[in-house]
Amino acid sequence: MTHATFHFDSTIAPRRRCVVVGAAGYSGAEVVGILLKHSGVEVVGLFGSASRADHPPRFDQLFPRFRGWTNLHVHAATVEAILALTPDAVFLATPHEASHDLAPALCAAGITVLDLSAAFRLRDPAAYPKHYAFTHAHTDLLTRAVYGIAELNRDAIAQAQLIAVPGCYPTSVVLALRPLIEAALADSTPIIVDSTSGVSGAGRSLALKSLFCEVSQQPYGVFSHRHQPEMAQESGGDIIFTPHLGPFERGILSTMHVTLRAGVTEADVRAVLTARYAHEPFVTLLPAGEWPSVAAVEGSNRCDIALAVDPARRHLIICSALDNLLKGAAGQAVQCFNIRFGFSETLGFAAPAVIAHAAPLASLAHATPLAPLAPLACEALS
Repeated sequence: MTHATFHFDSTIAPRRRCVVVGAAGYSGAEVVGILLKHSGVEVVGLFGSASRADHPPRFDQLFPRFRGWTNLHVHAATVEAILALTPDAVFLATPHEASHDLAPALCAAGITVLDLSAAFRLRDPAAYPKHYAFTHAHTDLLTRAVYGIAELNRDAIAQAQLIAVPGCYPTSVVLALRPLIEAALADSTPIIVDSTSGVSGAGRSLALKSLFCEVSQQPYGVFSHRHQPEMAQESGGDIIFTPHLGPFERGILSTMHVTLRAGVTEADVRAVLTARYAHEPFVTLLPAGEWPSVAAVEGSNRCDIALAVDPARRHLIICSALDNLLKGAAGQAVQCFNIRFGFSETLGFAAPAVIAHAAPLASLAHATPLAPLAPLACEALS
């Protein structure tokens, strides 16, 4: 499959002033890390909760892996403090209620807002009291917000002022299912979705089930998870969703069970997904027989998808994997930012090294042999 070429190009747009609110959380920190590597961005301010008002910590004290990257402090977030920095774009990696309150004032000031919460993802205002336990007071913005899956809404994102960056579970599901549903390959029966997320998906707040000695593989939110209506809204399917907590740090693996319409073959499914994603730099359709893993996508902005069909049962199993903090949150937000401001879509993300020409085998025939490798740690312990 052919993929879009990764390249860095900051010549087509000026450097943009960016603010990150929620920089003390996992997703917010990932946004900051990508933006600090982005040649078209100046990070002008970082904000957290009001509890940090008296003694704002330095970002690299909260996340020591960023030592030497920036000396910015994480200040208490207020609309006035954000506006004083005259940003072009504000990333809200905040709780839903905080985004609900901040976004309207920022949009009114002409700032582009990329909201990583669910405050503007659902189009139906009645869904918020049921699924998010608050009443939505800005229903006009629900009609204006653009759902931020770049591969599916690129044209709308390019014109948007408020971008509702999707949730991690829905991203893994919608990327896999929506092309198939739009192509009418699935029948009308419910689609079963089982997903497992790494514990970072629960956020940085202290919780018993997230402790190192407590975390375990287990389902939760059965028939009640708040991401189910988002999946149904954006995929167009009837979704039965069961999330699971996995005993690993980051990543999501989703397994979906779809009944196909009569006469639809595995080749048909693969052709639809290939046509949609063949030139996408961040979505990979794996060859038949290969299956996604969280390890393969960890630290990347990529979603890997694989599938198989039992023709006798007309049963499709389609699996996807992504990093919940990147393609499921921060990376997706920056990808949308790049589209919105005219940057190369991959700018800010590490580009893979390209080997132009492999050395001919004959030229290696007289090479000096390498010394034997020391055993890997896992091998030494086996």
